[in-house]
This record gives sequence, C-alpha cells and structure tokens, in this order.
Amino acid sequence: MKRAKKISVSILLYVWQVILVLFFIYTKIGGYIMYDVLIIGAGIIGTGIARELSKYDLKVAVLDKDTDVSNGTTKANSAIVHGGYDAKEGSLMAKYNKLGNEMYEDLCKELSVPFKRTGSLVLAFSEDEMNHVKELYERGMKNQIPGLKMIDADEVKRLEPNVQDNIVGALLCTSAGIVSPWEFAEALMDNAVENGVELHLNTEVTGIEKNGEIFTLKTNNGNFEGKYVYNCAGNYSDIIHNMIAPESFKILPRKGEYYLLDKVQGERVNHVIFPCPNHLGKGILVAPTVHGNLVVGPNAQDLDNREDISTTASALDYIWQKGSASIKNINFRDNIRNFAGIRAESDRGDFIIEEASVSGFFDIGGIKSPGLSAAPGITVAAMELLQKHPIELNKKENFIKPRKHQVFMELSKEEKAAKIKEDSRFGRIICRCEMITEGEIVEAIHRPVVATTVDSIKRRCRPGAGRCQGGFCGPRVQEILARELKVDMKDILLDRKNSYILVEELKK
Repeated sequence: MKRAKKISVSILLYVWQVILVLFFIYTKIGGYIMYDVLIIGAGIIGTGIARELSKYDLKVAVLDKDTDVSNGTTKANSAIVHGGYDAKEGSLMAKYNKLGNEMYEDLCKELSVPFKRTGSLVLAFSEDEMNHVKELYERGMKNQIPGLKMIDADEVKRLEPNVQDNIVGALLCTSAGIVSPWEFAEALMDNAVENGVELHLNTEVTGIEKNGEIFTLKTNNGNFEGKYVYNCAGNYSDIIHNMIAPESFKILPRKGEYYLLDKVQGERVNHVIFPCPNHLGKGILVAPTVHGNLVVGPNAQDLDNREDISTTASALDYIWQKGSASIKNINFRDNIRNFAGIRAESDRGDFIIEEASVSGFFDIGGIKSPGLSAAPGITVAAMELLQKHPIELNKKENFIKPRKHQVFMELSKEEKAAKIKEDSRFGRIICRCEMITEGEIVEAIHRPVVATTVDSIKRRCRPGAGRCQGGFCGPRVQEILARELKVDMKDILLDRKNSYILVEELKK
C-alpha cells in the first residue's frame, strides 16, 4: 500500500512538472501571458512609448510586422526637427511639435543619438512669397516658438552663400534641427528592452477582440493578451483601429521621394532650407544630414498603395528642378541613393491622439510631418491617456540608464588604441566609405534589439551608407552577420521579409 502511494505521488509530481514545462513553453510563444500594455508598431512613436513605459513596473510588449524597428516612415523621411511655426495654432501638431522640439537635445544626448540644432530658413523669392513668410512668422509667434526672425536678402546670403541670387528674404528659425530618426528609434527600443519590454518582430496583428477588460491581439505568431493597447501602426493605424472599433478616421497615404547626395555636397547649405509651403506640404527642402550628406526632397503624391516606395524619373526631375531653384550649383551627379517614404496623412488633417470608443484602446495615428519633431511630446500625451485609467504606475528603482555609444572614428588616438587592444576587431575596417570597423558591426549585432539583416546593421552603425552603398562591404557584413548569429549566409536578408541576397551556390 505504501509503495502504491509513493508511485501515485511520483506520478502526480511528474504530471505537475510536465504541466509547468508546457505552461512555460506556451507563455514563451506568445500564449498565456497577461500584459499590462501592448503596443502595435515599432516606429518612432511606438518605441518612444515603450521606453517611457519601461520606467515603470509593468509588463509591456511591442509587436511589429517587420524584421526590425523603424522600418516604416521612421526610416524614410527628411530627418528634420521642425521649429513649430508652420502648424496651425491650437492644433495638436502645434502643441506637440513645440514640446517635442524642446525635449530633443536632452533625449538625444541621453541616448547617444546624433542631433544638431542647425536652424532653418523659409525662403522667399518674391514679395508675394515674402508676405506668406510673414504669415508663418506671425503664426510662429502665436505658437510661442523661440528664435524666429524675419531677415532680408543680404542676411540670407551671409548665412547661406549658395542661395539663388534672386532671393528677397526669409524666415529664420534658430530652434530647428536635424536628427537620425532610425538611430533614435533603435536607441529608444534598446533601452526599453534593457528594462524588460518585450519586442516581437515579424509579428503581424490580424485581429483584435475584447472580452471584459482584456484585449486579445491575434497575430501570425499566436495570441497576445493585455489590459491596454496603443495603436501606433503608422500607415495601417486606421486598419488596426477598425479591427476593434467603428471607423473614425482614414489614413490617406502620401508618398515623398528624395535624393541623398554624397558628403562632398554636404556643406552646400548650413541650415535646413525650405521654399514657401503649399497645400501639399512644406515643399522641396535642401538640408544637411547629421552624418554630413545632403538630402533634397520630398515631392508629395497621394496613393492608394500603402507599400509603394518606388521612385520615378519624373518625380526626381521635379525635385532636381525645385531644389536647384533654392540653392545654386547642387551637383546631383553626386547622388548616392534615391528613396521614398510614405506619410500617414489622415482625413482629419491633424494628429490623432485619443482613446477610441473601446475603453483602453488608444489611437496614436495620422502622425505625418511634423511627427518626427513632435514624437517626444506625443509620448507625453500617450502617457496621459493611460494615466486616466486605474493602472498602478510605480517607478522602477533599478531602471537601467541608456547605453553610451561612441563612434570609433570620433575617438582620440589613445582611445582607439585602447579599444583595439581590448578587441582587435576594432582594428579592421570593413566599410571604407564610412570607415566602420568590424568591432562596431559586432557590437551593433548584439545590442538589446538584435540586428539580423544587412540594412539593420546599416541603420545602426552605417556600413553601406557611403558612396558605394555597400557594393564592397555588403558581402563582408553578410558574412559577419551569419557568423555572429550562427546561421547560413543564405538566411541573411537584405532588409524586409523575403529580401534574399543569396539563393544557391552556382559553382563549387
């Protein structure tokens, strides 16, 4: 009898252990974990909210359908931090552009992200345009934007010697700046992951239900359950909204195409240069980048296709002409890349930052320009939506501070030598255009948000971002990725799903 009881107890213990193991496996594949907050979308808004939430004792997950963070509008825009004079007074754009701009310098310093407060100029080439520029100045004063000044032609030429000779005057905004949006989003997400936020890439939301107080997000990688949901899905934010609530807004995709010129053109302008804006946007800008290039664009084309990031000869010719109308002697033969991005224009004409008709579901949509500029401010607004609910927001005592990232070539000789002594891979140059070392690439791969594609490495530390655009270093980056991730080289993608570089070996 005693022996039988012992056997029964052993069987029960074994069954219980099996149940615990199965439960553990189930939770790990996106099954029964109860999240406090689920965020749909890992662009500049979703990553910003994730990082802010990571400061609290909360269970948070970010879901994104792509292979990396910042792979939508965040990686394909003008990279401008606007001053805030252009947005209509009283709008959410005006409110959060101003707040976001004020937060940028400290945030980028904290996250080791490149940011420069270059200032901007809106050019006028006629008296009619000068009158419009004056209206922007008056609007900016109503928006309480600092550093605004109307200047004449002589002052414009002093600030920008390459401006066209027929300049009449301009609006100067000293608070405008430039940033690296994808590096910013990646740094935000890195720090969020360090502090316990889960990131689920290649995870597309296909349906949403709410039972009682709990949301269930159906995805291609299982279901995720949570008490609150942020919809930060960019160009798909209306589609995500409609999965759970009656239609209340529409996203009207608007494409913008660009030239990215080599660094030999990078000093053509000192400020962000705008023409007078029109109903389609701020016009064709000419601007330096934080990495020393020159960007010219975008045009504006309304689309039905939310994935159309193609470029066309006619649009690029238009950008060439309009950019040259502002700044003389731009050598477009120094172009190293053309690209296009899709802006999430909404039918409301303003940012959408609100709780949907379904309690606990927050829409952060229609984040077109100045969305990048406003992003830190929008994060503040998103937190205010959550704080209206009975959720405990207890600050972590052990919050991990953001990584301190240094560019190897910006170090002193002594610092470089010490780095190479510590890890010899920092002594091997992989990308000769941008002078990026193997050590930097390895570090980028193994950040909290693991880089798995060639372009994800390009966004993190710039191999392939130079004049040859990866023509020489691309295969080497692919080899390093395969080695570090312990996968076959054929499994390394260029960027998005199915963007295979190698398919099979033709000759042995």
